[in-house]
Amino acid sequence: MKQISATIITFNEEKNIERCLQSLQGIVDEIIVVDSFSTDSTKEICLKYNVSFFEREFKNYSDQKNWATEQAKYPVILSMDADEALSEKLKRKILDVKNNWSADAYYVNRMTNYCGKWIKHSGWYPDKQLRLWDKEKGKWNRNIIHEKVELDKNAKVGYLKADLHHYSYYTIFEHIAQINKFSELKAEQLTNRGKKNNILKIIFSPFFKFVKHYFLRLGFLDGFYGFVICANSAHSAFLKQVKLRQKNNEK
Repeated sequence: MKQISATIITFNEEKNIERCLQSLQGIVDEIIVVDSFSTDSTKEICLKYNVSFFEREFKNYSDQKNWATEQAKYPVILSMDADEALSEKLKRKILDVKNNWSADAYYVNRMTNYCGKWIKHSGWYPDKQLRLWDKEKGKWNRNIIHEKVELDKNAKVGYLKADLHHYSYYTIFEHIAQINKFSELKAEQLTNRGKKNNILKIIFSPFFKFVKHYFLRLGFLDGFYGFVICANSAHSAFLKQVKLRQKNNEK
C-alpha cells in the first residue's frame, strides 16, 4: 500500500480550512500545512487536527508548495488548496489507488462552487488538475501564478474520474478582488518572459474570451452566475493585457 502526504498552503483561511482537513481524514497518512503567518484563526483550527504545522514567509505559490513537498515523509503527494475538499467519490478513488498504484501521477477534475452554485460549464469544468503524484517523479514549476506540477518525461499518468470540490468565492466582490491580484501576477510573469502586446490584443482578447467561455463552453447553461463568471473572465483578460502594456512601457 502506498502512503500519502497531503500538503496545504494557507493564509487567513479560517472559512475554508476545516472543511478541507475533515475531507482528508482516513484518506491520507500525513497532513502538512505551511502557513504564511495568518492573522485569523487558521492556525488554531489546524492544530485541532493531527497535522504538521509550519509557518514560513510566502515568496510565491510554487516556492511555497515545493517547500511543503520537501517536508513530506511519504512517497506520494496529494496537494490541496485550503478552499478545496475531496468529494466522497474522490475519496473512494484515492483509497483504491493506494492499494493499486499503477501510475506515477493522477489527474482529477475540479468542480467549483461559486457564490453557492456548482459551475459545470463556463470554461471552469472539467478543470483537470494534477494533484496526486510520486514526489520523485515531479515538482511544482517556477511560475509565480498558475503553477503546475511538471513530471519527468517517462512518468506514467493516470486519471481518477471523480471531482475535487473547490469553494472559490462566496461573493462577486471576492472574485473581482482576486482578478485584480492575479492579473497583476500574470502581467508580471509575461513581462519577465519578454512578452509584449499591442492595442488589437488589448481590444479583442477580452471579446474572444467572453465568446469562448459563454457560448462555446456553454457558460449560458450556468445561468446568472455563468454570465458573471464569463464577463469577469473577459475583464481579467483585459486587465492582464493593459497591465502587461503598462509594465513594458515602464521598462
